[in-house]
Formats: sequence, structure tokens, C-alpha cells
Amino acid sequence: MTAAYRFIGKVMPRKDALDIVSGTSRYVSDIKLPDMLHCKVLRSPHPHARIVRVDKSGAEALEGVAAVLTWQDVPDWKGGTPRHTRVLDEKVRFVGDAVALVAATTEQIAEEALDLIKVEYELMPAVFEMEDALRPGAPQIYDEYPGNVVTPGMPFFGPKNLKDVVMGDVESGFAQADVVTEGTFGYENMPNPLPPEPPGVIALWEEPNKLTLWVSNQASYMDTVTLFHVMERQVEVRSIGGPCGGSFGSKFMSWQMQCHAALLSRATGKPVKFIFTKEEHLAAFVLRPSSRMNARVGMKKDGTITAVAGRWLIDTGYYSMTTQSQVAVGCGEVQIMVRCPNWDLRPVIVCTNRNASGIVRGFGGQELKCILIPLLSLAMEKLDIDPFLFLKKNFVKPGDGYFWRDGIWYTYRGVDYGPAMDKGAALFGWEEKWKGWLKPSSTAGAKKRGVGVGVHGNADIGEDASEAYVRIHPSGKAVLFSCVTEHGTGQRTNFAKMVAEVLQIPLDNVSVAPSDSLTNPYEFGPAGSRGTYAIGSAVIRAAEDARKKLFEVLVPRLGGDVEDLDTMDGLVFSKSSPEKKVPWKAIGPDRTVTGYGRFEPDYTLTNCMMTFLEVEVDTETGQVTLLRVVNATDAGCVIDPQGLRGQLNGCLGSAGIDSALFEETVLDRTTGHILTGNMIDYKWRVFPDLPEIENVVLETPFPSHRFGAVGVGEVATSPGPSAILMAVSNAIGTRLYEYPVTPDRVLRALGKGGAR
Repeated sequence: MTAAYRFIGKVMPRKDALDIVSGTSRYVSDIKLPDMLHCKVLRSPHPHARIVRVDKSGAEALEGVAAVLTWQDVPDWKGGTPRHTRVLDEKVRFVGDAVALVAATTEQIAEEALDLIKVEYELMPAVFEMEDALRPGAPQIYDEYPGNVVTPGMPFFGPKNLKDVVMGDVESGFAQADVVTEGTFGYENMPNPLPPEPPGVIALWEEPNKLTLWVSNQASYMDTVTLFHVMERQVEVRSIGGPCGGSFGSKFMSWQMQCHAALLSRATGKPVKFIFTKEEHLAAFVLRPSSRMNARVGMKKDGTITAVAGRWLIDTGYYSMTTQSQVAVGCGEVQIMVRCPNWDLRPVIVCTNRNASGIVRGFGGQELKCILIPLLSLAMEKLDIDPFLFLKKNFVKPGDGYFWRDGIWYTYRGVDYGPAMDKGAALFGWEEKWKGWLKPSSTAGAKKRGVGVGVHGNADIGEDASEAYVRIHPSGKAVLFSCVTEHGTGQRTNFAKMVAEVLQIPLDNVSVAPSDSLTNPYEFGPAGSRGTYAIGSAVIRAAEDARKKLFEVLVPRLGGDVEDLDTMDGLVFSKSSPEKKVPWKAIGPDRTVTGYGRFEPDYTLTNCMMTFLEVEVDTETGQVTLLRVVNATDAGCVIDPQGLRGQLNGCLGSAGIDSALFEETVLDRTTGHILTGNMIDYKWRVFPDLPEIENVVLETPFPSHRFGAVGVGEVATSPGPSAILMAVSNAIGTRLYEYPVTPDRVLRALGKGGAR
């Protein structure tokens, strides 16, 4: 279908390609401001303690140190949902919590100053396990959360915001089932996805209460919104977002380090840069929430699910800002994956003395589905049901409904993903490879192969509002104003392609304004695969509005009416009399035309990704090797072929398939220290280990915007982990109940030991 377009669906260079490959892109770490200071943070070595006394005199006396701040020197700013976590506090709640802030003329001097700060702690008992934190008499992390249970709900999502999935009559549903199974699975110990560029910020405080931030974030405008509220709505915050070296959702959670830099800038009157080290990124930044669920599942012989009931435990760590949001979205996503009339799924968000949880791609749904699909598999095994046919049958179909994160019922109006799933299964050879539950697809001595399949879909492709301006110049060029930062996916170029397609001008004639909240309208940011539909809709509407206003200015010159006019390559002409034409410059040298576009949230569409994969397990060593991956989706219309291919081929690491294989946070539950906070113990896949990856992408037009497209970027990673757990279990002939499937866990499942 993209053949009808001039730019959409065409392979074209990214606008920032030359800057990236030539090294001229300016990331936060590249920016140097006059008199700029550097921030370092003294972090707690204890998981739970009260700060009795801080002696910072030695650090303050060190030449080059401009400021040293503790909780006694800063305002009582709070973040979290609800607001409960102080920017600096007299109490530390995890190993790595901020104790003191230092600003100095160099990073080295700031590091030296940290060693000169003397802290006296009163140690307090800590708790690291969710079940322990819920027991009577457990150490209390916050007074605001009795029993360490976090206040449920996300008020930002509206008065009915989704807190659980409770509907129908589960006991009646279980009575209708041919089989009822029960089990417990966990998706825990997940690390930060570790984008190549660590979190970073430069803060400049200007009197009386103005703050400018240079940020590394996929959603720079939201830094303005977040800090405005954290700073008690008394500070005017401006954010400037440059290129972002990856985020995978996680850099949404940079508010604390931004506040640290801002406080030091306020204290010194100078700009302050704060860039995390790799160790800080791994051991002091946010992780994916840990998930564990015990549940019962009722199922009929034909794969119909009659009831799901259980408790979903979520470890949010030492505080929560977005975990309630993730729970709400996860509760919506399971209804998209599982068409079931009877639910009693009760989430419980728990505080513990480990790193905070934050946003990671797969937001909420991945955490929940990676434990629910294995639970469903217990029933599928009892009934000898093919998991591909089951997942295909139960994924949302046009006309089906679901409650989304706002607690409102929506009817799905998109396309049927069945044809894409079928093509993926055919390409993978699923029918030939599937031998049944807990049966390998092939065996060669100690090496056994197994196959698995997973699915993921998300109605957040239409989440939250977006705004955009498109300004037409008489020169035949246009400027898009959208506060979208480039975080590696090429979206800024894709939005420029949309503008070029609407206005029919060369792509080189469309530029995108810098991501500055002072000059751009509101933008939530590219999250949840919302870029193509939500942001794209605002961009398209702005371009269409500018086009219409251009015609209104020029129609007196051409006669007729606006509906008869069209434009191509900087000329406006009459469709009924093509000889009547004028250039854009006919509007006059003293005029520009600006169009406005806005997108309102729409949760009636969802994307979908189904992943098929095959693994080989060495039953003597426990080593799991990923051999092949096939991803299947329907994108409606491919905007950017290279970008889409990159997204789908990126299904492996950074919170994807490899989070089920070897990406793991190992926490010492006696001291609270993360043992994998370095680039040796944090495992990454290297190029020689890449499997064969094939992608099936259909283009069935969606009722989204004029190009009929939906985004599929975020969901590329999400079906993989549960497919891995299924494939490895099938290969070795016994079930695994937790992630990742490291050699020790595989050997333990085989009865061959494993020390953990």
C-alpha cells in the first residue's frame, strides 16, 4: 500500500544520520557551559538507616568544591505516587540512596570530596523479599505505607483508574471449566535495560525561580511537567532535549538526579552537570518491577478460558512513581491477550529495601504476561492444547471489549491479527516443530531443542495527548514543532516524512525544531509505541491545518474555492484548472502560515506482536542457545522500513528475549548490595551470538490516521521472555518457574544441582 506514497514507506536516510556517524551529534555529556560544575553523590552503603550526623567540613574545605548539600540544606521536595519520596532525606532506604551532593570544578575533585564527608548512621532492619515485607512486624519502609503496601491507583489516569481486574463470577467460571490448574511463577531480578548512554542532565538555576535543564530523555517535555510538581509548583522549568543514546523507557525516571543538579546550581549560581557512571546506572538507578503471581486458571477443551483468579505481587523497591501505572496498563493488556469473562486478579504493590522500580519497555504488560502465560500453559498442557492456536484464538478480535488503564470499557475497532500470526507460524514451521508440551523438537545426544511462542499487545499506542505545529514558509519549506527527542528510533525523521507527504514537498525542505519546552507545544513523548499513531496524528493534523490555511491565503489569487486547490513542490494549483498555479512565495515575504494539530487519547486500537523461537539446551552444562526467532505483526502501513526492521531485530536485549536468558540483577539479600553492578557481571549478547531473525510484517490499513499505521516498536521485545521459558521447558522436559533460564537453574530443574 505504501506504493501510493512519495515518502511514506520509502527507504530514505535519517535526517540525523550524518551527525551520528560523524560524531557531531551533541549529547548531554558533550555540552560544556561557561563555569560549569560537576555533581557527584555520596551514596549509602546501608539498605536501611537513619542519618544521625554528617560532617561535611572536610569536603567543603577542599579546593575546587563549590557546594556540599545534605537533607538539612534542601527544600522538602517530594516525588512518587502519591508524593512521598524526598529528594534528600534523613533516612536512607536502599544501598545507593543519596546522602550528600557535591558540586566541584572537576569530576575528580568532586569524587575526592565524597571521601572527606563523614556520616554517622543508625542502622535499621531491612527487608528484601515481598512476602517478608508483608508479614506483621516487618520493617516499615515508609510511614505512609502501613504494612509496606503501596497506595494503589494512578490518579493521572482518571477517577476510575484501573487497580485490578475483577469482573464476572470466577467460581461459576471454574465450574464451567474442563480443567482447573494452579501455580506460581515469577518474573523477578530484572536489571535496568542499560541504554548505552547513561542518565544525564545539566541544570542552570536562574533567579528567582527559573530552571533550565539539558536532559537525556526520550520525553523531555515530561521532565518539565514532573519537576514542576516535585518543586511544589513554584519553579518555572524549561527542558531542552537533545539526542538521547537510548532509554527503553527508563530515563523517564530521571527526576531525582535532575533535582540534585538543580539544587546544586541554585546553591552555587552556576550550571551543574551530572552524568551517572555505569556502576551508578546499574546499581543506583531504577529497575523493572519484580513480579510474582499465584493463580488458578479454568479452561475448556477448545481453549476457552472460563476464569482467572489470583494475587499478583509487585516489588516496587524503595519507592514508587510509575508502578501503579504499570499495574493499570498490565491489567488492561491481559484482557487484550486473554478473552475471559470471569476475573479476580488482585495486584499488591510492595515496598522493599532495594532499588526503586521504574519504566522499562513492555510497561506493565510484560511483567504480568511473562507470568500469566506460563500459568495458562499449565492448563494447556493438561488439555493438550497447542499454545500457538490458543494465543491466536484468545487475542482480541474486532468487536471485543476490555477495560483500559482509565477503568473505561473500550471496543476494539482495529484489524484481526490472525493472518499475521498464521504467516509467522508458517514461516517458522510451527506445525512441524511443535511436538507437544514438555517434549523437545529434536535431540542430538546431550543437546535438546525446544520451541516456544509468545504474544503481546498494547492499547497505549493511543495513550495521552500530543500537540504539534507546522509552519509553512514562503520559500517552499516547512518546520515541524514537536517536543520529541531522538532516542534512537528515527522518529523525528518519520514525522518529517509525514509532513512532507501531506504538503508534497521534498523531505529536505522539512526541518524539525529542537526539543525545547519553551518553544514547542505539549508532548507526552514516544512511549508505549504511541509515536506512530498518537504523535503522528498530531503532526499530520498540524500539516493538514497548515495546508488548509495556505490555501485560504492563496485562493483569492487562483479563484474558485479552497476544496479545489492542491499543492506540489512549493506550488499551489487548481485541480480543475491545473494551469492556474502560484508558488508558496505568493503569500508574501512578510507572512508565514502555521497549522496546529492535537491528538486526544484513543484506546480502541491495539498493536500486536507474536514471537516464535527455538532454543538448544545442553543438558550437561545447562547452557541455553537461542537459535532462531520469527516475529509476526501487522503494522497497518510501514512508515520507515529500516527503522521497523531495526526495532524488530532489537527483540533480543534491553528488556527483551535476553532478559529471559541471562540479563539479571543479583542482589545480596543479606547486605542489600547489587553484585552485578559492573560491565563484567552484567551479561550482554555479543555479535557472534546473534540468532537468525526473520520478520513477518503485514500492512492491513488501520482506522488510525490518513496513513493507516500503528506503532510496533515497544512490543517487539515483549513476547520473547515467556516464549523462552516455554521453549526451554519443552526442550528439557520439565518446567522452569522463574527467569532468567541461567545454566544453574536449568541444571537444578534437571536434578543436577545448581547452587542458587
